[in-house]
Order: sequence, then structure tokens, then C-alpha cells
Amino acid sequence: MRIKICGMKDENNILDVAKLNPEFMGFIFYKNSPRYFNGNIPELPEHIKKIGVFVDATFDYIKGIVSKHNLQGAQLHGNESPKLCKQLQDLNCAVIKVFSIKDTFDFKSLEPYEDVCDYYLFDTKGKQPGGNGYTFNWDILKKYPSSKPFFLSGGIGLNEIEKLKDFKNTEASKYCHVIDVNSKFEIEAGLKNKIDLKKFKNEL
Repeated sequence: MRIKICGMKDENNILDVAKLNPEFMGFIFYKNSPRYFNGNIPELPEHIKKIGVFVDATFDYIKGIVSKHNLQGAQLHGNESPKLCKQLQDLNCAVIKVFSIKDTFDFKSLEPYEDVCDYYLFDTKGKQPGGNGYTFNWDILKKYPSSKPFFLSGGIGLNEIEKLKDFKNTEASKYCHVIDVNSKFEIEAGLKNKIDLKKFKNEL
């Protein structure tokens, strides 16, 4: 399974975590987040894709951030329109559209985005747009109607390793492209525990 480590903030921590060779690293450009990134991303290995996380930002703001940091993708956590997703795709920027799940989910809400994003991301519905620290019921994904690859997010940590291994053997995981981790590996907001991340990656 591929891994995305999200909510990176401290430059030295970013470089340390990059040594674990995750496939994706995420940087949050939402000012209300405690993990808001307002620095410069250090040079990373080419194989690590840099993803910017946005919440109801304008096209011009996202475009500027993508250009400034040479991002390979934009992760959209708000009520972004299919039109905005298409505009970002036209920039040659991978689009990850986020949908939050609690106890149920209406998969019809994916339909307007089917042709204008590259991935879906399923996260836990909570008080914040992301980083709430707990999982949703993955069995809901058994009804996933699309063949578009998706990211699995929401409160995933070391305690979920066995659950992830079980999930991997289910039909629901068929299009699961990436495991997205964040808050469960933090020393403090934006600062990741490299030892725990290494253990997670090795065991997974």
C-alpha cells in the first residue's frame, strides 16, 4: 500500500520523514489549521509527490501555491465545484477531491466529480475539515460504485495496522490507492514521530 504523510510543517522534520520514502507528502494551506504551512518546502526526492491541501480556496490562490511550491497535486477538503476541479486539472495538477463519511454516505455525491478529479479521498466527518483523529466505518466502502482510485484517511495510526491488513483482503479495498496518515503520528501539530512512522510503514 502506498502512503501519504500529511500535515507536514517543520523543515527538519520534513527532511527526516522524507528519508522514509513515502509516495506522497501533504502540506496544508488552510489558515485555520494548526498545521498551516507558511514556509518553504525543502528539496525532496523526485519520487515523493508534494500535495497541497486546501479548503474552499479560490482557483487563483491554489494556482499560485501550486506554482510557488511546484506541487504535483491539490487535495480539496471543502465544497469545491466540479468546475474548479477541471480548472486545476488543466494546470496539469492532480486533483484529489475529499468526501467526509460518518455513519452513512450517499455515493451519488461523487457523480459530478467523476470526470474532473484524479482521486477521491475518504475521511472521517468531524469538527475540522481533516485531522480529527478517528476512523470511520470502512465497511461503507463496500458500496463504492466507481473505479477511480481513492485515498483512505481519518485517524489511521499504529493501532489500525491489523485492521488495514484485513481491509486489504476485502473487495472494498480494490481501488484503495493510498493510506493517508496525519494526526495519529504527531508529537505536536505538524511535527511527526519518525520512529512510529517507520514502524507503521514497515509493518504495513
